[in-house]
Amino acid sequence: QVQLVESGGGLVQPGGSLRLSCAASGSIFSMPVMAWHRQAPGKQRELVAGITSGGSTNYADAVKGRFTISRDNAKNTVFLQMNSLKPDDTAVYYCNAFVMHSVAVTGKDYWGQGTQVTVSS
Repeated sequence: QVQLVESGGGLVQPGGSLRLSCAASGSIFSMPVMAWHRQAPGKQRELVAGITSGGSTNYADAVKGRFTISRDNAKNTVFLQMNSLKPDDTAVYYCNAFVMHSVAVTGKDYWGQGTQVTVSS
């Protein structure tokens, strides 16, 4: 019922910046939580950053101080500003949203298809 479309991935040099965007569309009553996860080769998918509809955020230790998650509730969009990028940040980044389709109904978890971020010289 919900589609998450990511954009902004690409190739960047170490120390560079990149801004990811994820726009949600479909049957959305509310999205209490939106988040970014990433998966590097040979590693498990990990939470990068999350943000609630009220603006509370949390970050993985590896990205604290470098990444910033934000959202535009009116546009059902979440962003990930990535600064001071390192080669270890190379991964497929996935947008994730917990979506309520109506009141008093358990929400569902949705995922985007992922966008590649490569940090290399």
